[in-house]
Amino acid sequence: MENTNKNPFTWVEIYVDDMHRAQRFYETVFAIQLIDLPTSEEMGDLQMKSFPWNNDQPNISGALVKMDEIKAGAGGTMVYFECEDCATEESRVEQAGGKVLQPKMPIGAYGFCSVVMDTEGNNIGLHSMK
Repeated sequence: MENTNKNPFTWVEIYVDDMHRAQRFYETVFAIQLIDLPTSEEMGDLQMKSFPWNNDQPNISGALVKMDEIKAGAGGTMVYFECEDCATEESRVEQAGGKVLQPKMPIGAYGFCSVVMDTEGNNIGLHSMK
């Protein structure tokens, strides 16, 4: 059976300790506007900010999530964000309060990548073909 889905992830959650600080970081680095996701009383202290998406186009299907039960930090799943040129997003990381852990490097036929740390201590990857 052929997979016709253009997005390899169904949903990605990046856990954060300070939603405002994390929102500012991701909006600055990726030049996007995150979207408030509604929550209910049954969800307790849960806060979610979704990455923008358009139906039938490549998207980031996921959100920043703040909840007392799960803390942010390195050592979890590494999420790679597709970029036109990962050096562009990498150049915004420190001004947004993050840290560049691995500057843009070639990965052979697979293009280039950078690894950065967000304001919450999560390591994320940046990937591009140029």
